[in-house]
Formats: sequence, structure tokens, C-alpha cells
Amino acid sequence: MQIKNYKKRIVVATICFILFSIITCLVITGQTTEFDEAIYQAIHKCSNSVLDAFFIQFTHIGDTIPTIIIACGFVIALIKWKDKFLVLSNLLLTVGANQIIKHIIMRERPPLERRLITQGGYSYPSGHSMASLCLYGVLLYLVITKIKNKKLKIALASLLTLMIIMIGVSRIYVGVHYPTDVIGGYLLTIVILIINISLINYHFKGE
Repeated sequence: MQIKNYKKRIVVATICFILFSIITCLVITGQTTEFDEAIYQAIHKCSNSVLDAFFIQFTHIGDTIPTIIIACGFVIALIKWKDKFLVLSNLLLTVGANQIIKHIIMRERPPLERRLITQGGYSYPSGHSMASLCLYGVLLYLVITKIKNKKLKIALASLLTLMIIMIGVSRIYVGVHYPTDVIGGYLLTIVILIINISLINYHFKGE
């Protein structure tokens, strides 16, 4: 069973890495404009003052300080050292990968007139999207593998999944990221998650 699950993880990680590589190449060559614009316009068809206020506040959940505070809170709450190390190492790997790729690609952010908030730095891949998936994705994995109560597991898993998706959408809505920034960030983080979880489970297999 463990070998079968390992093979499935490798397949998923490989597919996600290939898709990430394709999107990255398209971003570098400037071939994502029509796709990005179509998604942006679809999201903003629903825009209004209430949603503006909501997403302006909600998107800050993925900021550096709130993410660190939330991560530290879960590290303190988790019992096993394996789980503590999983949360912290995944966050460090994701942030590191994000910064390296941002400074290699150097994609400029969307035009200033679209932005509802001030945000510096490069655009691809989305750091907030990667941070949300790396943190809440690990917690989602722990919920699925540790919690026995089916109703509680479904409720928590649904909440964590919604958090991940909404932070990504919020980055597009407030105008500081293109949709491909978010999608590329998600794909790369899934690869990091799978590899990190597999390596840590192997290292702590006796725990």
C-alpha cells in the first residue's frame, strides 16, 4: 500500500512540475496575455464595493507576518516532531523557491490602475498563493491522515481548501497578480509538498 501511494505521489508531482514548466515558459515568452485577461475579466464581472472591501482585507491573511504567526501556532499545537518539522520545513522551502524563481523570471505586476492595494516585488509566481497552499496544504494533509471522525475531517478539509482557493482568487481580484501567477504558484507548491512530505515520512518512518 505504501509503495502504491508513493508511486501515485510521484506521478502527481511529475505532472504538476511539467505543467508548471509549461506555464513558466509561456509566461517568459508572453503568451499568457489572453488567458490572464479572460480570467481577470470573469472574476471582475462580480466586483462591487462589498467584495472590494472583503478581498482587500482577506488577501492580507497570506502576508508574511500572519502566515508566520499561524504557522508557529500550529507548530506549538502539534504533538509529534515530525509534524512540527513538516510545517516549518515546507514553509521555508516554499518561500525560498518563490523568491528564487521571482528573481529569475522578473515578471512585472499587473498595471497600477487595476490594483486595489499596494504591492511591490515581482509577480510570478504568487508568493501569497504559494504560502497559503504550503501552510494550509500541510494542515489539509494532517487532517486527512490523522483525524478519524469523518464529519470533522470533511468540515476541516473543506475549510482549508476554501482558504487556499480564496487567497489565490483574492490576489487576482485586488489586481496584484495575473491568474497564471497563482496557477503556477499552486503547481510548484504541490510539487514541493509531495516531495517534502515523502522525504520527511521516510526520515521519521519509525515514529
